[in-house]
Parts: sequence; structure tokens; C-alpha cells
Amino acid sequence: MVKSPVKNKINLVFIPVSDVEKAKQWYAKILGIQDGEVHFGHLFAAGMDEGSGMILDTMPMWRDENGKLPTLNVPAIQFGTEDVRASYQFMKENGVELVTEIQHGQFFVFKDPDGNMLMVCED
Repeated sequence: MVKSPVKNKINLVFIPVSDVEKAKQWYAKILGIQDGEVHFGHLFAAGMDEGSGMILDTMPMWRDENGKLPTLNVPAIQFGTEDVRASYQFMKENGVELVTEIQHGQFFVFKDPDGNMLMVCED
């Protein structure tokens, strides 16, 4: 069997957003992002503390013929926490749209302002 030249490592996740500046502010508040850079006017490379990198992208190349933004309709990206209950309460207090309550004492799903479904799970 030939070994794949593709690494079994996730470098970055891309999250589709309608407005880079608004999304940058929202994610900074919710995830505590302190830094990052905007590239090409449509990408924000967030300064993440650990794990894979995150790009907020207006996805100009991936919009449909009507200019509609694609969204993540399932929780494909998971953020970690040491306290799922405190994280859930924080989201609730900050007006984040919660899709589920805490499930199995481990995780919950929420939406960002563009309707992308994301997950928080206790490490």
C-alpha cells in the first residue's frame, strides 16, 4: 500500500460569514480571540490559543448564483471547554442562539449570527 502524501492533520477550519468585521467582533467576544489578521478583504485568520486554526471567510468564490452564502447546517466544528455548564450559561447570557440544551452532560450546539451550527464540548 502506498503511503498518502496528505497528512492526517487538520490545519484550519473555514467558517462562512456574511461580514468579516461583524463576525470577527462576535467570535472575539464568544471565544476570547485577542488577535488575528484580515487578508484579501474577505478572510479573517483568527489567532487561536491552541489546536487547529480558524478562518472566518465571506466565501465570495463559493456563493451560489444568487450570491447566497453557504452555511454549516450541522455542528461540524467543535470548541472545547473545561466547564460545559459555565460555557452554556455564558452563551445564554450573551444572547447566543442555543440549538440544544446540554446533552449527556457533555456538549451543546449553538448558532453564530450567520446561522452556522457549532458545538461546545467538555474536554
